Amino acid sequence: QVQLVESGGGLVQPGGSLKLSCVASGNIFSIYTMRWYRQAPGKQRELVANIGSGGSLNYGDSVKGRFTISRDNPKNTVYLQMNSLKPEDTAVYYCNADIRVGGILTTVRDYWGQGTQVTVSS
Repeated sequence: QVQLVESGGGLVQPGGSLKLSCVASGNIFSIYTMRWYRQAPGKQRELVANIGSGGSLNYGDSVKGRFTISRDNPKNTVYLQMNSLKPEDTAVYYCNADIRVGGILTTVRDYWGQGTQVTVSS
């Protein structure tokens, strides 16, 4: 019923920038908190940043001052602007969102995208 589709990943040199996008589609009634996670090989998935429906922001310590999360509510889209990228930012980046499907009386559920690879290397 709901799909999250990420885009914008790729290969970038250290110090470079990338902008990820994630579009939610389907029978969406409301989207609440939207998040970006990442998972590097051999490591646990970690929260990169999240943004509330009212615009409240939270960032992981390792990305503060370099990454910016934003959202476009009419487009059901969340973005992650990544600047000053480092090799340790290399990971699969996942979009996650709390979504109410269909109507006001339905349960809010947690949805994930399929991930997009970001590789930072010279």
